[in-house]
Amino acid sequence: MLYREALNLALDHAMESDESVLVLGEDVGFYGGNYKVTDNLYVKYGERRVIDTPIAENSIVGTAIGMAMMGLRPVAEIMTANFAMLAMDQIVNNMAKLRYMSGGKIALPMVVRMPQGAAKQLAAQHSQSLEHLFASVPGIYVFCASDSTSAYYGLLSAIKLDDPVIFLEHVALYGVDFPFQELSHFDPFKARILREGKDITIVSYLKSVHDTLKACEWLEKDGIDCEVIDLVSLRPIDFETIFESVKKTKRLVVVHEAPKTLGLGAEICAKVSEELFYYLDAPPLRVCGEEVPMPYNRNLELLALPTPEKIYKAVLQWGKTHGL
Repeated sequence: MLYREALNLALDHAMESDESVLVLGEDVGFYGGNYKVTDNLYVKYGERRVIDTPIAENSIVGTAIGMAMMGLRPVAEIMTANFAMLAMDQIVNNMAKLRYMSGGKIALPMVVRMPQGAAKQLAAQHSQSLEHLFASVPGIYVFCASDSTSAYYGLLSAIKLDDPVIFLEHVALYGVDFPFQELSHFDPFKARILREGKDITIVSYLKSVHDTLKACEWLEKDGIDCEVIDLVSLRPIDFETIFESVKKTKRLVVVHEAPKTLGLGAEICAKVSEELFYYLDAPPLRVCGEEVPMPYNRNLELLALPTPEKIYKAVLQWGKTHGL
């Protein structure tokens, strides 16, 4: 199932089963969404439940907050996480705080979903990975989807929650056809072990998961057996799954597309170092994006990203340095 089709199916099933669920955002209605995630929903559910909005991100999120306060379950689409910067006042000061500041009297069953990351030559203002900004804000959950299975079940789970959720997708995955696994139970707060191994624990999310899995195929030929964890939830992070894996492998690597400085990898490495210091046989390694705005030039763009080749070389060298 295509990644975007899984998201579309989740929205369709949620809207079909609950009339309080609605969708709003730029071009989500008649046009079907800029990435076709809301395709055909306008025809099926009409303009009262699939609402085209002006190009005004702060207004989109603010409207969704008001809808949620009045008992609806809005799913607001921001065309890209880069544009969510225009809605940060509503996200940080209202969406994340109203339930807490009301002593739980106000429920906010709402989702703000958006793509992020680098595709091919979208340049600096359309290629940012901003998960660390959202994950640093108490009062919201932050989920992400790395494939069609986590996209479908993760978005459905987010819509059903009575708390606000930021749901992150990756712009380069929409057209990817992933194997779809039907599940009887899915816990959006539980990280997934996508590959079992005994030598190194590698933690990642979104598109970097697939770059990591490719690098692990090459590392296996060099005799290094990696365990790969897909986080699924970025706030809260499932440290229990990470801890259990690190206790087994004694080594930790974190891979993400955002720059290393103050990225999510820093939090994961710090937490593991604090809690499992005497289990570690090596200092944790972070393989991340470069400390530059994303270049437009394709060759420079690839140099700025943690490609499978970069991950492979970094982990191989680090492993050799630390006894593998």
